[in-house]
Amino acid sequence: MTAATATSADRVLTVPNLISLVRLLLVPTFAFLVIKSWDVAAITVMAAAGVTDWLDGYAARKLKQYSRLGQLLDPAADRLFILSTVFLLGWREIIPWWLVALLAAREAVMGIALLVLKAKGIGPPSVVFVGKAATFALMYAFPLLLLSHVSRWVANSAWVLGWSFAIWGVVLYWVAGVAYWIETVRALRHVKAGQEPS
Repeated sequence: MTAATATSADRVLTVPNLISLVRLLLVPTFAFLVIKSWDVAAITVMAAAGVTDWLDGYAARKLKQYSRLGQLLDPAADRLFILSTVFLLGWREIIPWWLVALLAAREAVMGIALLVLKAKGIGPPSVVFVGKAATFALMYAFPLLLLSHVSRWVANSAWVLGWSFAIWGVVLYWVAGVAYWIETVRALRHVKAGQEPS
C-alpha cells in the first residue's frame, strides 16, 4: 500500500461517509414517526434512506473516496435501519414476529462473526453484491408494507409487492450471511496457517 493510498483509506470527512451519516440520523427520525403513526412521513423518510444507500456507493465510486470508516459505516447504517424498521413494524403488527426473528437471527450470526474476527485482529468481511441486493429488496419491502396499511386505494398491490420484496430480501440476506461466514472461516484459517511453525 502506497502512502497516498493509506492516507486516502484513513480519511474521515468524505462525501460517502457524510451520506452514510445522514442515513444513520434518519433512523431515530423514522422511529419517532412510526411510533406516532405518522406513516406517510415515515414512508418518505424510509424512501430517503433507500436513496442514500444507493447514493453513498455511487459517490464512493465516482469520487474515488474509499475509506476504512466508510467500509464500516455503510453496512452499519444499513443494519441499524433494517433492524429498527423490522422491530417497529413488528411492534405495530404490520409484519409478523417470525419475520422479525429471521432477520434478527441473521444479524446475531453476523455479530458473532464480527466479534470472532475482531478478537483475531481481522477486519470485517468485504460487502458482497448479494448483501446489497438484500438491503435493496428490504428497503423496498418495508415502505410498501407500511403503505398497505395507509392507503386503501393501493393496499392490495402494495401488500403483494411488499411481501414479494420481503421474501426475496430475507432469502438474499441469509445467503449473504452464509457468504460472510464462509469468508470469516477462510480468514481464520489463513491466520492460523500463518501462525503455524514452518
